[in-house]
Amino acid sequence: MSYHELSVEERAAILIGHVQGLSQRRIARLIERSPSIISRELRRNREVCGSYSARAAQQQMQARRQTCRPMRKLLPGSERFELVAHMLRERLSPEQIAGKVCSMNIPSLRDAYVCRETIYNAIYALPVGELRKELIICLRQGKTARWPRSGGVDRRGQIPEMFSIHVRPPEIEDRLMPGHWEGDLIKGKANASSVGTLVERTSGYLMLVKMNDATATSAMEGFSAALNSMPLAMRRSMTYDQGREMTRHAEITQSTGVAIYFCDPHSPWQRGSNENIHGLIRQYLPKGADLSGHSQGQLDAIALQLNIRPRKCFDFKCPIEVMSEVMQKAIAMRHDTPMTIQ
Repeated sequence: MSYHELSVEERAAILIGHVQGLSQRRIARLIERSPSIISRELRRNREVCGSYSARAAQQQMQARRQTCRPMRKLLPGSERFELVAHMLRERLSPEQIAGKVCSMNIPSLRDAYVCRETIYNAIYALPVGELRKELIICLRQGKTARWPRSGGVDRRGQIPEMFSIHVRPPEIEDRLMPGHWEGDLIKGKANASSVGTLVERTSGYLMLVKMNDATATSAMEGFSAALNSMPLAMRRSMTYDQGREMTRHAEITQSTGVAIYFCDPHSPWQRGSNENIHGLIRQYLPKGADLSGHSQGQLDAIALQLNIRPRKCFDFKCPIEVMSEVMQKAIAMRHDTPMTIQ
């Protein structure tokens, strides 16, 4: 619980209760404070003669508050502030000003180092007026309000029990073994409709999945059905971003046997195959279009067009050809593996 200083009214109530001879616990109940606060107030803020005065106690508190706060380094009108303002008008950044002031041989400026945060705080703490407006315009961004670089951790819709991409087996990164997929959603007009995308990492083979909406239930049902349509050898893993539609990822794993790994936030390069093919998909499903009108058959036809499209990264072979080759290699390797005698 946060602590709040006693107000003048509360100190007056303490004075009246003390004069009337009430106990400290009784006074504490009257003003809804802890008894220890009453005891500390009467002990710390007595006058020299030993009596308690609400006005004198308030003045003592204010005096202590003034001494506990350090003096501001950049007070408007001071030599240091005028120097910083002059450098700002010369289009120097606060960081450059801080470094320059530190290196200048000025006796009056040696006692206090002015960092860039001090300069920023001094500018934005100025009262609304021409000086504040002028100095803010001198900054590179010129924003009327300053926002923190990090907004903290967004705890909305976190995915439970997810496995990070950093614990993903290294053989997935090599793109030699088929059956490892990258998934995502592309959304339509006003995010009211969506289509699921699955790209096989080794061959670039694409599957488009019709979704009723962008909820976790639709993603679980759609991705499970699409993955289960593939042979068991082609169902090894899927890499996804941290979209809230994957909160039921454990059910996808249970129904398909596919291990699901999640990328870091704001790291689309960790799903490069999926991100790249989105540009091709948008030729058929443009941004801002309503995707709910496409049937699964129409999406399959679009996926076929992209799967027979030659790709430079595969020496202009199409994903269907590459998929057939890697599956044949995987089958051959499985048959060539000697049987272990138990």
